[in-house]
Formats: sequence, C-alpha cells, structure tokens
Amino acid sequence: MVNRSLISITDYSKEEYLRILDLAAEFEKNPNQNLLTNKLIATLFFEPSTRTRLSFETAVQRLGGRIIGFADASSSSVTKGETLKDTIKMVSNYVDMIIMRHPMEGAARYASEITNIPVVNAGDGANQHPSQTLLDLYSIRKTQGRLDGLNILMIGDLKYGRTVHSLLMAMSDFNPTFYFISPSELQMPSGYKMLLDRQGIRYVEDRDFLPFLPKADIIYMTRVQKERFSDPFEYEKVKNVYVLKNALLDSCKDTVKILHPLPRVNEIDPDVDENPKAYYFTQALNGVYVRQAIIASILGLK
Repeated sequence: MVNRSLISITDYSKEEYLRILDLAAEFEKNPNQNLLTNKLIATLFFEPSTRTRLSFETAVQRLGGRIIGFADASSSSVTKGETLKDTIKMVSNYVDMIIMRHPMEGAARYASEITNIPVVNAGDGANQHPSQTLLDLYSIRKTQGRLDGLNILMIGDLKYGRTVHSLLMAMSDFNPTFYFISPSELQMPSGYKMLLDRQGIRYVEDRDFLPFLPKADIIYMTRVQKERFSDPFEYEKVKNVYVLKNALLDSCKDTVKILHPLPRVNEIDPDVDENPKAYYFTQALNGVYVRQAIIASILGLK
C-alpha cells in the first residue's frame, strides 16, 4: 500500500481495504496525531466539492500536515490553457501526495502515470470515487456489524453515480444482494451488471423502491446529477422521480440505515433527518477517519 496511488477501489485487495477500515476505527478514537509533520499534500479540485475536499483537508490538518492547492479550476492556470499534464508535473515538485477531483473519466489514472508521487482519486467524472467507497464500507460495517450477506438497495442515478459504481465493486467481495432502483434513463451500466454476473452476485432491477424497503439492510440514495446531463429537458424529466419520506420507513427493518454521498437535493425529505435510521451526516463524519487512514497508509506512517 505504501506509495501506491488509489485510483479505483480495485487497486487494493479486499484485505488491504479491510485494513484501512480497521485503521480508520483507530483514528476515530484518536483523530489528532502529528503523523504528517513536515508533509505537504496538494488538493487539486478541478470540479466543485464540499464534503470530499473539506474532509480530506480536515484529515490532513488533524494529522499535523499542510495543504496547498485549489478548490476550483477557475482559480488555477487551467483557465490560461495549461494542460493537466503540466499541472500535475508542476505540483509534483512541491508535495508528497496529490488528492485530485476532475470531471473527466480517467483523469486520475492519467495523473498517477505521469508522476512519481501517489495520487488519490477524489472522483473522476462518472467513473470512480474510491475514498467515498471506503467510508461507505466503514459506515456499513459500523452500523450492521458486518459486511457479508447484506441487502443493498441503491436508488436514483445509477448510470452516472460514481459512488454506486465503486461501492458495487467493493461490496461484490462480500456476497450481497443488490436492488437497483432507477428510471430507465439512469440504469446501472451493463458493464457493472456483467461483473456481478461473472461473480455470481444476485441483483434485481426495478423502477419502484417501495416493495424492496422491508428487505433492505442499507438504503443508498443518490442525487440525480444535473451536471452530467447535456440536455436540461432530460434532467427535468427525472430529477424528482424518487423522494424518500419518513412515513415510508415504517416498513423497514429497525436496523436499516440510510446512506447518501451528499449533497442531496430533493431525494431525501428533511423529515427523515431525525429518524434514527438516517445515517448520512455521520457517514460524512466517518470520511475524515477513513481519509486519515488512506493518507497514513499510503505514506507509510501506519
């Protein structure tokens, strides 16, 4: 794991990401440790972010490290025409690690291939978001007491949702049953379903989530992402197709937890927030501990 980039969840073995979850539990007990003294981390966010950027920066600062970078491509030399290659090459001269979000699929992999320092993918288009996956795994294991044999209900944008793509790939190591709920325009891409078929993982596709609520151990809601649509009319057709309301949760197991990578728009009604089954804000907090574990592992500090 030392000095290895994290671009896709498949870059690490099942044993390696379970080790990260164990290490995250240690950081949850003691998040303030001076492990990154004299370390400098670059956060390069070519696409807007709140939770991912702030939790990575919180993770670095709670470990005693320092941060350089930008939160928006408009504040970088990209606006002057600088290429991604030149930006990565330049920043690599200054720091010990790059954490990068980019709207183009494959950008993080490309960055990792042109630098000799580790790169952590903080989201590349509709492709992958491995640190989110690890914090999702941490949240699932923490609330359910296990990862094996769970019923995972995924609702919303399954076509462009990089968080569900990464989570599907990781959870397939633990023999789940998936329930994919989406409009036909936003179905899970066939490549991911073929992966599940090869591994013998059961999944069900439907447009209506209500019949499956009583089965779920985890309800994973996603936002319909306006920024992924080239046609505004197509976005308007599907943006409010699923709304989870508090009254609907009476049919669920007492132990079910509702996750969401956030931000939400209308897909979870605010009346759900006070229900003990809602876990998305704690899920976001878990991101700090998991990202501390990722950084410390890659830099060989734990």
